[in-house]
Amino acid sequence: MRIAVTGSIATDHLMHFPGRFAEQLLPEQLHKVSLSFLVDELVVRRGGVAANIAFGMAQLGLRPLLVGAVGLDFEDYRGWLSRHGVDCSSVYVSEVAHTARFVCTTDEDLNQIASFYAGAMAEARNIEIAPVAARAGSLDLVIVGANDPAAMLRHSEECRQRGYAYAADPSQQLARMSGTDVLGLIDGAQFLLTNDYEKQLLEAKSGLSDADVLDRVRVRVTTLGKDGVSITGRGLEPIEVPAAKATHACDPTGVGDGFRAGFFAALSWGLSLEQSAQVGCLLATLVLETVGTQEYTVKPADFADRLAESYGTAVAEEVRPHLPG
Repeated sequence: MRIAVTGSIATDHLMHFPGRFAEQLLPEQLHKVSLSFLVDELVVRRGGVAANIAFGMAQLGLRPLLVGAVGLDFEDYRGWLSRHGVDCSSVYVSEVAHTARFVCTTDEDLNQIASFYAGAMAEARNIEIAPVAARAGSLDLVIVGANDPAAMLRHSEECRQRGYAYAADPSQQLARMSGTDVLGLIDGAQFLLTNDYEKQLLEAKSGLSDADVLDRVRVRVTTLGKDGVSITGRGLEPIEVPAAKATHACDPTGVGDGFRAGFFAALSWGLSLEQSAQVGCLLATLVLETVGTQEYTVKPADFADRLAESYGTAVAEEVRPHLPG
């Protein structure tokens, strides 16, 4: 199964200030703040929803096609993804902008001062899906993930026109979309993925009820955090899948991307929606247990054992032959 994953590709620059921002801010001077914080830690992490999803799929043995816009500074990141099984041949490289970047400083009270530079991501609207399909031979699914909003609308419209099955996954960009944009994104999608808050926001912005949404998409997947996942769809009995058992929790960043990677990888193996959600929940748990969105490794035997522990031996035996190596 050939899956193209469109969306943001970014790096996160995370710093720690060994003090409290509140002690440096003078209430009577807030109209002219000029501060520099001496930090004691800098961590650079690879991120972006499309890159995170593609990495997770590759961990499960797929070779997804990453589609997004980056800058000339992407080469090291490209090498990392390529070494881990992601096809980066369809990544668009800007000649003028840097790769999107999130820069954040966190203090001792976990307060944060941050900036997000969209950079090359704004050029994702220039990307056409048809050449990606031509290079791949065909496309079985296009994931339209959080990205430049104009790019998301262009990708979904092209999928409808060319008959590519696609998954609409607006994520954090839903806040920037109008009701008209929401309809343009989801209308005709095979899958719609949101968390429970985004589900309500999407319905409020579009003016659609839950039933109305299901008239426009085939399957609706709603992630519920610690409560797992809910799946509904036309002609489907509702499916509820609990979260996989975690050994510990480190960082929730990228957990949703991990779920999507596991869910669509398992669907590509021919598993049911319920089993695919179980695989997605376990991969999400691996991300939760790791600091960084692409720092985990799928160990086949351990992965199958943990599936059995959370969901029973039947799904573990279904998955085991598909796991790499």
